[in-house]
Amino acid sequence: SFYRRPEPGPARSAATCILSDDERKARSATPTPGRQKGRRCGQEHAPDRRDPIFPRGAHAFARLVSPGESRSLPRRTLGAAGLSVSAVGYGAMSLAPGIYGDVDDEESRATLRRALELGVTLIDTADVYGAGHSERLVGEVIRGQRDRVKVATKFGGGGGDGLGRPERVQTAIDASLGRLGTDHVDLLYLHRVDPSTPIEETVGAMADAVRAGKTLHIGLSEAAPDTISRAHATHPITALQSEYSLFSRDPEAEVLPLLRELGIGFVAYSPLGRGLLTGAFKREQDLPDSDWRRSVPRFRGDNLVRNAELVAGLERFAERKTVTVGQLALAWLLHQGPDIVPIPGTRRRTNLELNVAAASVQLDADDLVEIDGIVAPDAVAGRRGNTAYMEGVNR
Repeated sequence: SFYRRPEPGPARSAATCILSDDERKARSATPTPGRQKGRRCGQEHAPDRRDPIFPRGAHAFARLVSPGESRSLPRRTLGAAGLSVSAVGYGAMSLAPGIYGDVDDEESRATLRRALELGVTLIDTADVYGAGHSERLVGEVIRGQRDRVKVATKFGGGGGDGLGRPERVQTAIDASLGRLGTDHVDLLYLHRVDPSTPIEETVGAMADAVRAGKTLHIGLSEAAPDTISRAHATHPITALQSEYSLFSRDPEAEVLPLLRELGIGFVAYSPLGRGLLTGAFKREQDLPDSDWRRSVPRFRGDNLVRNAELVAGLERFAERKTVTVGQLALAWLLHQGPDIVPIPGTRRRTNLELNVAAASVQLDADDLVEIDGIVAPDAVAGRRGNTAYMEGVNR
């Protein structure tokens, strides 16, 4: 494990203890239950089990990495070609305005920089995230340290036919490289399969981008098993990126077995169920008015109430493990196989630190059975996307 609990003893220097703005405010205020008055960084401390900010062990790694300092996370390998990345990556969709409400570009940049400090080596973006806004932010942050990170981007999303035509592939990758400020990406995905273009033609054009040195690997997103097989026969596919979490387990039946047969890695987007698995959403009113999740069935009405009850059950289990429910959900996913890499997204450093630290959470076989009993695959209420969204997946 990359995490090693600090030995009890004198307080560490301020340079080795990282506090968020909220933590600093909390320390200057009257102590609350779960926080010991006078507690110093680096001292052994048994936090209140209800305290989601200081779960024992799981969050300490992130808190002991200073700005400008770097650490390494456990690594995983995607695909037979051997793309080595951190066990937890970073999904940059939420950096784009108009998806999950308002954004703060400065905090987004700070979050990306913090991801690199914590050892995250896979950053995933797409040309449609804010019409290139996410790619530009990623490009700004990786400038001068490109060798520290594997950059993945996607083209062909946003709906409409013809986005997978060979001529579109070259135009799209060139535009993405310009926004990212790099001469190549490490992984180029087809964001959604284009029903009007044979997959062999799209993947053939992506293979041309590999030969031109514009991308080192190629992948698909939300593709059906037959499409995956045909694509892989055209050119080796390194990774499939699809939604996978305790609340979205569709890949388990057919997709994951096929990927393992073919030697293709799996990148899990929305591993926290678009935030549901953090416990932050219990009513529709908890979502900003401009948040697109208001159109998603499982975030609406009685569905959301039912799903929040499931999360409450996971929260009770997480308390026993002294981790947050989000960390539990990510740890569960990491325990589904060494070929799976989740890419949780967030715009805040505090959330990022919790997500990254989930890589140190250990679950045994009994834990996994109990978690499955709390959230059975068919227990989640409502589909994971609206009608238009679902029409674009699994094809």
